[in-house]
Amino acid sequence: MSELLAPRRMVELEVDGEPVRVFEGATILDACLKVGIDTPTLCYGETLRPANVCRVCVVELEGARVLAPACSRKVEAGMKVRTDSERVRVSRRLVLELLASSVDLSTTPAAPEYLDRYEAAPERFGPPAAPSDERDTARAGRHVVTDGRTAATVHQPVKVDNELYVRDYAKCILCYKCVDACGEEHQNTFAIHVAGRGFDARISTELDTPLPESACVYCGNCIGVCPTGALMFRSEYELRAGGNWREDDQTVTETTCPYCGVGCSLELHVQDNAIVKVTSPADHDVTLGNLCVKGRFGFEHVRP
Repeated sequence: MSELLAPRRMVELEVDGEPVRVFEGATILDACLKVGIDTPTLCYGETLRPANVCRVCVVELEGARVLAPACSRKVEAGMKVRTDSERVRVSRRLVLELLASSVDLSTTPAAPEYLDRYEAAPERFGPPAAPSDERDTARAGRHVVTDGRTAATVHQPVKVDNELYVRDYAKCILCYKCVDACGEEHQNTFAIHVAGRGFDARISTELDTPLPESACVYCGNCIGVCPTGALMFRSEYELRAGGNWREDDQTVTETTCPYCGVGCSLELHVQDNAIVKVTSPADHDVTLGNLCVKGRFGFEHVRP
């Protein structure tokens, strides 16, 4: 009991010349947030273990040979962190350019601001990846080479094989968040994982089984953590395809799921007096952003 009640030690470090104190075990990203520094992230999720794959959050540590991912590197006493040095900016710019030249970032909310902030020029690596509605699906599963340079990798047709959500893996940055949410960190269904290696790496069901025949339970928790729109409510996908998705006109109403007694918190996204998708706040102490198939998709009966 005494160990449980033992006070947590504080660690003092320096971020961009400003001293900051955080609890022992905190990450550099936590320290940056405490002093109000907006550090770009794509693969980071508040409710998931850091995957360390997107590398847009890297920072420079005094005396270190390589840049460190802020989302997972634990703070150390006396650490001196630089979040906006030329070395950091060049690294983040290059990562964003490589992503934007090979992946469709048109539905990644943070992408436009990041690209502008770091003056990224994806065209240096070939034509930008085309949005979903402009791609030739005959390119599925092959590299697309234009003027001798790879313009996109592992393009696949948009997978519309169920009534609830759509998979567009040409928007996937392989952040592994959907895999972690489906696996041991949240749902423990293990319906999806990474298949292939290198340029052929992609998210897939077991043995590439069609989703309706896979282990998927349609909880939609993979959609909740996807940062790019590679996984999307079918209702949202169809509205976007028809040019009718107007996020600025939507209202969000928080309520409690009526299907059982657990008490999951729902966020109802409403457009034109109709629910278009349902989310749950990541900081909710019951759901941590997760829902079941009924809570996330069972809203058709309230449509006008």
